[in-house]
Amino acid sequence: MNGRELTYASRKVSFGIDVHRKCYVISAVHNGALVKRARIPSSAAAVVSFIKGHFAGAQAQSCYEAGFSGFWLHRYLVSQGIDNIVVNPGSIEVEANNRVKTDKRDSLKMALQLDAKRLRGIWIPSEEQERKRLLHRTREQLRQARTRARVQIRMKLHQFGLFPVEVEGVLTSKLAKELIEGIEIPELKAVLTTLFLQWQHLSQQIKAIEKEMLLDAQNDELEAIYRSMAGVGALIARVLSNELGDMSQFENERMLFSYTGLTPSEYSSAENIRRGHITRQGNSRLRHVLVEAAWRAIRRDMALQGDFLRIAKRRGKKIAIVAIARKLVGRMRAVLKSKGRYELNYKKAA
Repeated sequence: MNGRELTYASRKVSFGIDVHRKCYVISAVHNGALVKRARIPSSAAAVVSFIKGHFAGAQAQSCYEAGFSGFWLHRYLVSQGIDNIVVNPGSIEVEANNRVKTDKRDSLKMALQLDAKRLRGIWIPSEEQERKRLLHRTREQLRQARTRARVQIRMKLHQFGLFPVEVEGVLTSKLAKELIEGIEIPELKAVLTTLFLQWQHLSQQIKAIEKEMLLDAQNDELEAIYRSMAGVGALIARVLSNELGDMSQFENERMLFSYTGLTPSEYSSAENIRRGHITRQGNSRLRHVLVEAAWRAIRRDMALQGDFLRIAKRRGKKIAIVAIARKLVGRMRAVLKSKGRYELNYKKAA
């Protein structure tokens, strides 16, 4: 039995879409069995044409992995009456010892797991939220590029034995300029000058982006609430507000912790429950700013500082600060839910 011999009207059909820049691979599954698979052009219209052309009248549900393609495909499929979800790549089950990875297998795997109701979609931001995220995400990319330029300057100086042995910290712009001016090797000086100019240009671009972020804060009704949180400054508030919004999309703290990747991994057997490192499956940029905010918060909030010291004594500082970050974002959700303000040293919220 195949797609040509069977009418799928009113039947549930699940589609797994493996998304690439040049083409998509789509697999159709009905009642746990593959019924059709194809390689199609990389366009939303091609996906809809495939589904409605071969499976007219079917109860279509589809999924694809979150990644470079963003959410425009999801929004188009939903607008065309297709029940689509976007899934975290880390949540897709992989067979033990299965090291074969192809586009066909990936699309089929998603379709089968979707058909068996073993996949859950991630939260999809609104188009406005996605636009606002562009500022702080671009700032992050520029900062990474600036760090690469700074590290390249340092490594090239090391390569020629010209980096001062007494300097142990981060290479500053002032020191880099002084070192480059004193170099007598023409080729090295030319290369380092180019990298230094790139460093300076990126710094100017970062400042321009940050200025736009602060202007954006003036029209954000959540700005005052986020800024009231311990450890949250102007730029961190922008990231949190644009990535998390008012947190109404999270029904409980467990969902929030899962989204941020701050949920501890668990290995349970019989009566033994063992929790390990955090899963890191969520939003990595959120995780980074929350940890940064946590380090700042323990200097202001004595209740959080006490929790940090207690956990650090047993488990170490790295685990302790992640626990504080999780506690901090939980408090943020509670404050946003009540539309109140953060209270320092609030023991009950801990």
